[in-house]
Amino acid sequence: MPLNLLTSICFQKNLRTSPKKRTYDNFVDAAGSKKSYYSLSQIIILLFVIVISLCYLCKSQQNNTINMKIAIIGAGNMGSAIACGLVNSRLINPCDIIVSNPSQEKLETLKSFNSEINVTSDNKEAAKGSDIIILAVKPWIVETVLKEILFKKQQILISVAAGITFGQLGKYSDDHITMFRIIPNTAISLGCSMTLIASHNAAPEQEKMVMNLFDKFGITKIISEEKMAAATALTSCGIAYVLKYIQAAMQAGIEMGIKPQDAAEMVAQSCKGAAELILKNHSHPSIEIDKVTTPGGLTIKGINELEHDGFSSAIIKAMKASV
Repeated sequence: MPLNLLTSICFQKNLRTSPKKRTYDNFVDAAGSKKSYYSLSQIIILLFVIVISLCYLCKSQQNNTINMKIAIIGAGNMGSAIACGLVNSRLINPCDIIVSNPSQEKLETLKSFNSEINVTSDNKEAAKGSDIIILAVKPWIVETVLKEILFKKQQILISVAAGITFGQLGKYSDDHITMFRIIPNTAISLGCSMTLIASHNAAPEQEKMVMNLFDKFGITKIISEEKMAAATALTSCGIAYVLKYIQAAMQAGIEMGIKPQDAAEMVAQSCKGAAELILKNHSHPSIEIDKVTTPGGLTIKGINELEHDGFSSAIIKAMKASV
């Protein structure tokens, strides 16, 4: 029962209470103003309701926690963002996270963020007692890192290394374990990532669990490994192309007399608004463009100029070149 409902029941004016147990109900002070006082039993009931409600909230939060130990190998931008995001999501207890990295400075930064996060410079120590091992290192050192770890059958390997296939991961570790390839983009640090997920040897409940973990960082989508390269061009590389548009639009604004910071805010918010129109309305870009392109208006003139200079073609070529 909600706290406000219980409270109102406890303090109804028609609650039957013995006059002897009341403490100056509806007392009139010297100034003639009427004041209401409540009995000790009512106050005790209210405190009891508050305690029960707090216990319920704490229990609900605990029930939403995933009881698994997670090792993150690599405390660079991506590894640190994942560690901090997991802590902020409250899905994983900070004490169940261990991060390994050769640089002590990055580990100290994580400890300053949350002192309960475990840190080490030994990858084998980090992986030893973990249920999930998140590999957040550069692609060219994946082989070296994985070959020093002895994987257990029940452990789950999640690789964030771009371009490293399941075949390679299996060769460097154990092809029989459950594996995931995760490709976020840099907006993961703000919880706004478009995260791609591919699985190998994974049960549906394991896929759901991994999606649940990374949903806290933005939007997730499970795809086949064959589509990973093309989807990466759209999301991980694509965010850079959006930023390039923002930069170019800023330059135009500055040339027309807008202050750089104002131009950045105007263009970035416009891009955010455009994205929300697509995501929340489940709309198509051409439909939204039609809403702003009045016949003979300024917008259609600008769009035609973009097309005359090969804007759409340039975007398509950039995406295809990124595969």
